[in-house]
Amino acid sequence: MSRVHVTSEIGALRTVLMHTPGEELLAVTPGTREDYLYDDVIDLEQARREHRQLVAVMRQFAEVLETRAVLAEVLKRTEVREQLVGRTLDVVPSDALAQRLAKLPVNQLVDVLVAGAVEEAGPIAAALNEEGYMLPPLPNLFFTRDVGMVIGEHAVIGSMRYGVRWTEELLISALFRHHPAFENAGVLYDGADEKRPNYTLEGGDVHPLRPDLVVLGYSERSSPAALDLLCDLLFARCGIQDVIVVVLPKEPTAIHLDMIFTQVDRELCVVSPPHFVGAERLAVLHRHAGEAGVREMPNLFAALLGVGLPLEPVFCGGPHRADQEREQWGSGCNFVSVRPGVLVGYDRNEATLREMERAGFALLPGSKLLKGEAGVADGQRAVVTVRGSELVRGGGGPRCMTLPLRRDDP
Repeated sequence: MSRVHVTSEIGALRTVLMHTPGEELLAVTPGTREDYLYDDVIDLEQARREHRQLVAVMRQFAEVLETRAVLAEVLKRTEVREQLVGRTLDVVPSDALAQRLAKLPVNQLVDVLVAGAVEEAGPIAAALNEEGYMLPPLPNLFFTRDVGMVIGEHAVIGSMRYGVRWTEELLISALFRHHPAFENAGVLYDGADEKRPNYTLEGGDVHPLRPDLVVLGYSERSSPAALDLLCDLLFARCGIQDVIVVVLPKEPTAIHLDMIFTQVDRELCVVSPPHFVGAERLAVLHRHAGEAGVREMPNLFAALLGVGLPLEPVFCGGPHRADQEREQWGSGCNFVSVRPGVLVGYDRNEATLREMERAGFALLPGSKLLKGEAGVADGQRAVVTVRGSELVRGGGGPRCMTLPLRRDDP
């Protein structure tokens, strides 16, 4: 199988990693949701139904690899199993956990690594009806884009901002280092090895737009030190010449750049208007290979024009501020492209979808695509819509839930 290859956000998608949520979501309760980075509690069965539809739609365009299945494949190798279990125990030291993991068949080991291991309650804990985990579950793992990135033919493993996600890094690192479908030209940066508190990096803030151009978000989740290090690595090893950095606000609606911006065609992007247009627009920096320092830019569109990639915006939520705020909160900007001008997004964001229609996109319900009642013609612009009323409660959309491994150059 060929190496990973991603040089844009819009090239025809060939292979993608996804993770259907499972029992790990049951750990998110009203009392624990903040610990697990959730704003709300998700209904597992409804979330699974919605995610299965998303996976089925993605399979109409690309090969979809499921995280559990590919993990099971690499863990059949004794040396990989020992390494992954050993590194997990470095994060969560426990003799009892070590003994438990050592005895498990591969598929059960994968289940425990993802869904966690409940600690046996002692007399006081039992009397108080308290339950804890000796190995925490990973209810955010279905946002595979956060943890893994492909830039060119190189891999980047996220360095997650919050400790509750640290073992996700270990799983994705094992895949990029040991699974043939993840073969790469080298891991540029491995967050599983990075525990300096001021070095954090998540994939929602990393947007490769061209073989020589990457747009990054400086957010609550991705730190300036990690972004500078990533730039240095991209300049030295990936042929990247220009990096544009969007300085995100410290607000829960914009935890990653892809919550307020995604490129959707060669000359179009979807944006949250208050963040990019008008008096409230965000600061934008430009760093060029071989130059010291950065240049401040008037706005994102001027920065992109300056590097030869003019993009016109489509407004998430349309012209009205209330709709803009509601639909940005509902991941209205968070589209994933399956080929230039063909996107997958939530059907709930009706004002944004009307703007997409005005920009020349046909709206195609995913259910009709899957039934064979409609399709996307060559050269046609289209948004394939999927249900997302429950998944969106996790704080992300289709881009967050897809880790592209291979795309054609657009």
